[in-house]
Amino acid sequence: MTDSAESAEIRFAGQLGRDADLLVSDQKIVGTIVSYLGKGFSGFAYQWGRPTVAGELLRVMEICLGFRPKITVAGRTDSGVHARAQVISFPIPRSLEFDWQRFVKSMNSLVDERISVRRAWIAKDDFNARFSAKYRKYRYRYAYGTTRDPFNGPISWTVSERLNVSKMHDAAQALIGEHDFSSFCRKDPNGASLTRRVDEVSFEETPDGLDLWITASSFCHQMVRSIAGLLYQVGTGKKSPGYLADALGARDRSWVKLLAPASGLMLWEVGYDEGVVPSWH
Repeated sequence: MTDSAESAEIRFAGQLGRDADLLVSDQKIVGTIVSYLGKGFSGFAYQWGRPTVAGELLRVMEICLGFRPKITVAGRTDSGVHARAQVISFPIPRSLEFDWQRFVKSMNSLVDERISVRRAWIAKDDFNARFSAKYRKYRYRYAYGTTRDPFNGPISWTVSERLNVSKMHDAAQALIGEHDFSSFCRKDPNGASLTRRVDEVSFEETPDGLDLWITASSFCHQMVRSIAGLLYQVGTGKKSPGYLADALGARDRSWVKLLAPASGLMLWEVGYDEGVVPSWH
């Protein structure tokens, strides 16, 4: 995956199929909104020899563009996690004519049916899907039932016990603000900080379940699924509402052992400054 240090140049296939260097001054940035079902993919990030969302997008981009661009993503979703509005950006030669409607149509005619390219546009030269983002919003869906619904089940966690939303809400208030989420995240192998700022946590009851909504500046690995798992335990009475605050303060991964299934998690929205991302609905 592309990081900020790599974005200074891209490589593309020339007329004879050879790689050519392209400097920043010779490139323009394309932004793209993508939806996908995560089942069957080993997450978003490209992995050699494994099916990933990025790998499938790059495969089709090579057909549609004639080269594989270096793509930057707003949030690297884990294996099995879905996205309603994932945002990616990538550079293309400034001389290349880009018809976004044709690009979207071509991509969707060739890409795996679990993926849909919703919108594309020429962005400002400094746009970066990851670093330009102001927040990420996730939804975790608990579905009530004693058997798995074949229609709702693939995007939810089927639970047989009705959840106590009041207790879950009380517990979740401890998440608001900036905290070290070491108890809720897998330790970063590079030693990166696990401090994150959570802006909002809310619950929405539906006729057949419960949706957990959580918005933060960014998320660390397994953070939302760990929160969803612990809140499930609070909602079923297995943990007290105060346990969440204690776990947060402990900064110890052993305090939060239940990881909610990936099927219930969806990246719902990525927020940017007004006017940066066009409407796609």
